Amino acid sequence: MKDIIKEVEQYYTDKIIQHGATPRGVDWNSVESQELRYLMLSKIISNQEDSFSILDYGCGFGGMYHFYLNFFKNFKYTGYDISEKMIEEAKNIIKENENLVWTTNVPEEKYDYVIASGIFNVKFQTNEEVWMHYILETLEKINALSVKGFSFNILTSYSDKEYMKDNLFYADPLFFFDYCKKNFSKNVSLLHDYDLYEFTLLIKK
Repeated sequence: MKDIIKEVEQYYTDKIIQHGATPRGVDWNSVESQELRYLMLSKIISNQEDSFSILDYGCGFGGMYHFYLNFFKNFKYTGYDISEKMIEEAKNIIKENENLVWTTNVPEEKYDYVIASGIFNVKFQTNEEVWMHYILETLEKINALSVKGFSFNILTSYSDKEYMKDNLFYADPLFFFDYCKKNFSKNVSLLHDYDLYEFTLLIKK
């Protein structure tokens, strides 16, 4: 687990150094695809919410926070990332305030919602069984940190074979739907109808 986290941290630190605060700096292709992911993940948040707290688990340089400013008026946001360089970049873009915290330490407090975007995709040369264990262990942590629900995305095993890469992890959406349904909540939604090679799961408690 520690070796995986160290490799992930180095990978994304290298990305932000190379590309800066851009979608490519967090290993995405474009602003449009990045915002589409945010939109899918954010469906976990009830439209009736006047205010809420949210943990962005693997926040990068904080793109999701800026996206949320266009949709929600009253929320408390914590951005967590294992890469110190990512957090430095996030703090350079927008300073902390009473409703915004950046951190490299896994928070211990609970949040209404936890969102994780893209943190399970790059497995490097890790054995798939080991990587799967890492994902499930991380989901247990995310579940424990969330009060009302959480959402996450993963590349889909339904991707076109000719575009699939050996260093990426492509998950069976049906397995993860079943796992979340049996282990986290009866209220689980699988979103697989948007034009990206991935799926999003919403776990509502």
